[in-house]
Amino acid sequence: MAMTLRLDYQEQEALKARAAAEGISMQDVARRAIRDYVARSEHRSKVSTATELILDVHAQAIERLGT
Repeated sequence: MAMTLRLDYQEQEALKARAAAEGISMQDVARRAIRDYVARSEHRSKVSTATELILDVHAQAIERLGT
């Protein structure tokens, strides 16, 4: 799937510099950044869900510890 990514001058220069430093294309840097962002977001979501479950399951114990 093709898409157009519009960057301002500073973003483009930062992307270009990172690509040059890593010896890869600007497209590859952008794709890595997107994959990393998605992975971090999914991880945060899983941690949040697990936290809510633990708080629900252990609410009484947590309340007793806090008092």
